[in-house]
Amino acid sequence: MNSLGFEKKEKDTKVIVAMSGGVDSSVAAVKLKREGYDVTGITLRLYNQPNISKSKSCCAGIDIDDAKKVANQYNFPHKVLDFQDKFYNGVINNFINSYANGETPVPCINCNETVKFSDLLEESKKMNADALVTGHYAIRRGGLKNSKLYKAKDNSKDQSYFLFATLQEQLDYVRFPLGNFLKSEIRQMAKEFNLDVEDKPDSQDICFVTSDSYRDLIDKMIPEINKEGKIFDIDGNVIGTHKGISNYTIGQRKGVGVGGQEKPLYVKEVNKKQNYIVLAPIEKLKKNKIFFKNINFLDEKIRNNTVKCSAKIRSTQKEIPGKLVVNSNSGYFLFNEMVSDTSPGQACVFYDNDQVLGGGWIF
Repeated sequence: MNSLGFEKKEKDTKVIVAMSGGVDSSVAAVKLKREGYDVTGITLRLYNQPNISKSKSCCAGIDIDDAKKVANQYNFPHKVLDFQDKFYNGVINNFINSYANGETPVPCINCNETVKFSDLLEESKKMNADALVTGHYAIRRGGLKNSKLYKAKDNSKDQSYFLFATLQEQLDYVRFPLGNFLKSEIRQMAKEFNLDVEDKPDSQDICFVTSDSYRDLIDKMIPEINKEGKIFDIDGNVIGTHKGISNYTIGQRKGVGVGGQEKPLYVKEVNKKQNYIVLAPIEKLKKNKIFFKNINFLDEKIRNNTVKCSAKIRSTQKEIPGKLVVNSNSGYFLFNEMVSDTSPGQACVFYDNDQVLGGGWIF
C-alpha cells in the first residue's frame, strides 16, 4: 500500500493537486511527484485582481504564475480552470448576503464546501484521478471508504474547522499529505526543493477582499443595505445611529460609534428586518447553549444521539468540553462554560479529542 492508501505503485496512482500558488500546495505537489506519483496540478482562477505584484491571497494572477513555475520546474502537467462564476455564486454571493442578513459568514468553509470539494473534485474524477490532493493542514485516516477527519499535527495551522462540511464521500476521495508536518517543516521542504515560494506569505482568511475592509466590497455590491438605523441599549433606549447593519457583527466592540458609556458595549443583536442593532456589556453576550442546523456528519455515532465531546465556534478557539444533542439534522451544544461572540452564520464544529465528528451552522 502506498502513502496515499492505494494498493498499487505510486506511478500508477494519478492525483490531482489543487495548487493555489502558495508554499503549502506547492510542497504537496512536489513531495508527491518526488515520491513517484502521477501528478497533475490544477489552479483555479476564482476572481480577477489586476495590478497585483505581491499577493497575500490565493488564486490571483501572480499565484497562477507561481503554480505554473513549480509545475514546470518539476516537470508535471499543470492546468488552469476558470471557476470565477462558481466562486461568485458559491462563495462571494453567500458572503455578501450573509452580512446583509445580519449574519457572520465563514467563506473558507463555503469555498471548501462548494468550489474545491464539489466542483474541483468532480473535475478530478472526470480526469480519472484516484484522489484530489490539497495543502490543507488536517489529517485523514482510514481506507478508501468511511475515512475520518482529524486535527493536524501543527495546532497553530490546523484547518480541520474549515473542513467540517466535507461530505463523507468527498473525504474518502481527498488527501492531505501535509497534516503530519509542522509549518516550519513545510518551509524547510520548500527550501530543499528549491522553490521560489519558500518565503511566500500565507494567504489571508478572506482571499477575495482586496481593500482594507470587506465592508467596501459589500457597499459596492449592494449599497442599498447600508442605510442608517437606530442603536439600542439592552434596556431598549436609543443611544445612537448605526451606518448600516452590514457594518456590524455579533461581539464587535470597535467602531460601533457609541461613546460615553459606563461599560464597554458590544454588538449583541443585529436585526435586519427592522434595521437596528442592540449593544450590551460583554456579560450579556455570554451563553452556554448554542443551537445549529444543517449538520454534516463525519461520524455516525453523533446522529440522533446525545454525546459528551467538545466543540468550538471559531477556528482560532480552543475546543470547549460539553454535551452535544442531535435530533435529525439540527441540535444544540451545551458548553461546560460560558462562551460569547456567537453569531448566526458561524459554524459550530464538534471534536472527540483530535477527531472531527461533524458540525452545524449556528442560527
